[in-house]
Amino acid sequence: QVQLVESGGGLVQAGGSLRLSCAVSGRTVRTHVMGWFRQAPGKERDFVAAIRWSGGGTYQADSLEGRFTISKDNAKNTVYLQMNNLKPEDTAVYYCAAKTGTIATSGYNYWGQGTQVTVSS
Repeated sequence: QVQLVESGGGLVQAGGSLRLSCAVSGRTVRTHVMGWFRQAPGKERDFVAAIRWSGGGTYQADSLEGRFTISKDNAKNTVYLQMNNLKPEDTAVYYCAAKTGTIATSGYNYWGQGTQVTVSS
């Protein structure tokens, strides 16, 4: 079992930055892949980025144009999503997720409760 708790969302002006955190707990968490997803109002949940606990390999959605960076702190059992040059279209609820196996954009079976990010123009 894996438990995920997101934090760090809020209101920011366009061009600003936010760092989301996902506190992770669970006996086998180090064998998992961690991902960030987002869901805007009226839209489907989209993949943002993923990272492996072991080795730290990462993958992110091309549409982000390098503005977002996923990272982790093994000592704190925390995964981060650094978001820079935020745009109004980045407004969404951001979710942390976990899965076993390889990095992928789907197949995640553990989810956090989500944190709201609102970018004003």
